[in-house]
Amino acid sequence: MAFSAWGRLGIGKASVWAAARAIIQLGVVSMVLVYALKHLWAAALFTLLMFAVAVRTTAKRTEIGRAWPWAAAAMACGTLPVLLIVFGTGCSPFTAASLIPLAGIIIGNMMNGHTLAGRRLFPTLRDNLGTYEAALSMGVLRPEAIRMVTQRSVAEAIIPTVDNTRTVGLVTLPGAFVGVLLGGGSALQAGASQVLVLLGILAGQAVTIVVAHRFMMQGRLLPSDLKEKLHD
Repeated sequence: MAFSAWGRLGIGKASVWAAARAIIQLGVVSMVLVYALKHLWAAALFTLLMFAVAVRTTAKRTEIGRAWPWAAAAMACGTLPVLLIVFGTGCSPFTAASLIPLAGIIIGNMMNGHTLAGRRLFPTLRDNLGTYEAALSMGVLRPEAIRMVTQRSVAEAIIPTVDNTRTVGLVTLPGAFVGVLLGGGSALQAGASQVLVLLGILAGQAVTIVVAHRFMMQGRLLPSDLKEKLHD
């Protein structure tokens, strides 16, 4: 807080509230997990709760309002295939203790990917309405006109995940890796687990961002102000 005030960042109160909220949330979640980790059905319900919170968070950050079902659909397209592959191939046992942490990691990263895409694409559209209108005037259909304006920003949205995957182990030691080590696993087991998670995140985010972009091109996944401006 002292440095926030000194640097005039204006986030002092927000930081305190975020820290207090994190303590309360983790306390409540810890008590819930004691039960959920013992029952698969409870773990599945908790996973759905995590997904709902993730959708609500990204909808708020990207200011899409009532278009949140399309954000949920895009995130589901990235999340479900990854979890099905991980558990369906036997890479991880389908148990409550495995479902919650793996689903949490995947869902959280799909949320981040969607939020980053929205916060890049929507400002790009707002700043290039002239280009968009010019494309329409030349007979270009709305989806293609939106794609022309936003295509570069779509690729940029997944760059952080690509960089994180490239530098893993050299710059950071991710959670899955550290978790396996702290749980008594070997370094090789930790490495294998982390590779599985990273590849799942990379693939899932690519799917989420591409699907979200398609919904944006169709005029479904847009903030209200852009829906009014991006007419046919």
